[in-house]
Amino acid sequence: MSRVIVCGGDGYLGWPTSLYLSNNGYDVAIIDNLSRRKIDIDLNCSSLTPIASIEERLNAWSSATGKSIQFLNIDIACEFELLLFFIKEFKPDAIIHFAEQRSAPFSMKSSKTKIYTINNNLNATNNILCSIVDSGYDIHLVHLGTMGVYGYGSIGTTIPEGYLTVFIEGDDKNQFKKSIIYPPDPGSVYHTSKTMDALLFSFYNKNDGIRVTDLHQGVVWGTNIKETSLDPRLVNRFDYDGDYGTVLNRFLIEAAVKFPLTVHGKGGQTRAFININDTVKCIKLALENPSDRGDKVKIFNQVTEVHTVNDLALKVAKLTGAEIKYFVNPRKEAKENTLKVCNDNLINLGLDPITLNDGLMEEIYEIADKYKERCDKSKIICRSTWVREIEVDEIGYDEPID
Repeated sequence: MSRVIVCGGDGYLGWPTSLYLSNNGYDVAIIDNLSRRKIDIDLNCSSLTPIASIEERLNAWSSATGKSIQFLNIDIACEFELLLFFIKEFKPDAIIHFAEQRSAPFSMKSSKTKIYTINNNLNATNNILCSIVDSGYDIHLVHLGTMGVYGYGSIGTTIPEGYLTVFIEGDDKNQFKKSIIYPPDPGSVYHTSKTMDALLFSFYNKNDGIRVTDLHQGVVWGTNIKETSLDPRLVNRFDYDGDYGTVLNRFLIEAAVKFPLTVHGKGGQTRAFININDTVKCIKLALENPSDRGDKVKIFNQVTEVHTVNDLALKVAKLTGAEIKYFVNPRKEAKENTLKVCNDNLINLGLDPITLNDGLMEEIYEIADKYKERCDKSKIICRSTWVREIEVDEIGYDEPID
């Protein structure tokens, strides 16, 4: 039985991944400092779905399946010795790294949240890498990254999986061929932290031979997987607020509570997407197909389709009858962009993508409708702005957007 530690295993993606792996024969341990729950308190906004305590969750999993998951409450960004001790004790074959502040808007909320995002994310990543080195074990690190490291500009070509072949003119005018990491273009402090992760992975891979798979994931939609539906206490998070709510989930709760769908700008931003069920499958595929020791960092684009934000809003409006309203875009980004993404690696490993359809949207809408009384409408509009001068006011579709 493969043993795996899931760092950040209490979160939106870490929790279903932990259950999915446990149900598929892995011996799973979760490390989490429960910081996402603390951020709920700071933002005064809870998950739409009621989340049981981590102890209740783990007891429910054991009752439902007869399987157990270990849990350790430590902050890996600042408790290195405890992390190293647990790794030596548990002896994992792999570590999955979800333990990072994951919201771009939250990272841009204030100087305080920018500093927190950098300190938390980079220290967590470096401490995991150092602990793998000091443990002396050959541990495969699987990291959940983001497509946002590439930025959202239109460059007229398909984004490759991590690496780009370039030709450099030498001093003697001869052309030299080189493979480099695709140039990053982060659009927030959160995305910047992920690009810095990539440099840490490259260094420890080159210097210490650590095997790393970096998954550049698109925007996740959906809430539950089969495993989180086994017991109400296992239900997954459903974030809808302007800081943490992913765009499709946010649209669906807006429709359920009769709130206008909030499109930023004219909605021409194109994003890559993936269903939460495919997320957990991709993690498992990455675990089952590690690189050989000595190989460079593996980089997969963990996406299944692309859509513009406005197209998604129109789909939800057609499904639910919701009204669409357009707001000043709080982000500093292009008004519209095109996006083509290569995802051959995961497809070739056997991923059969779940693509967006009305049936799956209806399933999420039913969850949103079931818990709509828990929605605080005042938290829906994004109040985090990239530029201080921007005020988040409602605007009409045909009005100019600066």
